[in-house]
Amino acid sequence: MRTARELEGVTSLGSRKTIYKQEYDSSLLERFVNKHPEAPYMVQLNCPEFTSLCPKTGQPDFAKILISYIPDKYLVESKSLKLYLFSFRNTGDFHEDIVNTIKNDLVRLLSPRYLEVVGLFNARGGIGIYPTAFYCKDDAFQELAHQRMLEACKEK
Repeated sequence: MRTARELEGVTSLGSRKTIYKQEYDSSLLERFVNKHPEAPYMVQLNCPEFTSLCPKTGQPDFAKILISYIPDKYLVESKSLKLYLFSFRNTGDFHEDIVNTIKNDLVRLLSPRYLEVVGLFNARGGIGIYPTAFYCKDDAFQELAHQRMLEACKEK
């Protein structure tokens, strides 16, 4: 069981009142302590209902965001991640920028051993865009990042 102290930074979950921010807000992200930092394991998060706006036309873009990471000291709290991703809804930015922003925000929050963010953006104008951003804390996971990058280059 988690102690109250371990859950001090988790405020969105169980708050009984969810506020959906209408503009990008990285402060929505929350973390909690990883009880198993001694052995690497991967956490995969599938966020199939991501939306943002085209920065030029203002038209909506839809995507599935896939986040995989090997935690070190912290894990991301999933409700806060949902609210954070929702905050992109009225944000106009290119797909590549969004994926890298998500990666950078999660690295800042978690300082994970390894992290990747994949954006599977629906086709508009006949072109689907699938940017993938990687982060490795140290050399231990460089080979994993290399292999995953090669896989990301394969046809989706």
